Amino acid sequence: DVYKRQLVITIEEAHRFLDPAIVRSTIFGTIAREMRKYFVTLLIVDQRPSGIDAEVMSQVGTRITALLNDDKDIDAIFTGVSGGQSLRSVLAKLDSKQQALVLGHAVPMPVVVQTRPYDEQFYREIGDIDWQEMPDEQVFAEAESAKMDLGF
Repeated sequence: DVYKRQLVITIEEAHRFLDPAIVRSTIFGTIAREMRKYFVTLLIVDQRPSGIDAEVMSQVGTRITALLNDDKDIDAIFTGVSGGQSLRSVLAKLDSKQQALVLGHAVPMPVVVQTRPYDEQFYREIGDIDWQEMPDEQVFAEAESAKMDLGF
């Protein structure tokens, strides 16, 4: 089947599960290294990427990073990334609350993205939609519009 159902496992505070001492005794190291062929992948979320096993980090295809200050964390993000040294200066200039650097397989070249503010207007906009009351055609049209906004 060409369209296999994919599974994304999200690990928040990933250094607690993926540090070098623990990763070899849990399933997460195996998932990171070998499970892509079975359409299983990890979404690794952490504020201290230096605490994540280097082999696991080498398997991360796309990285999204906000401003980091610790040199070990910055090194962990850019290890194995071509042009990593020049990207360090880009990372250092990010607005800590509104920007992130995206690099890797998901983008043709590293790009800085601006996040939208999560202010009252944002919550009004998402609160106005009652998806269950909306006809399926409109839900699909809204989903297609959102995909276009994201570049898919």
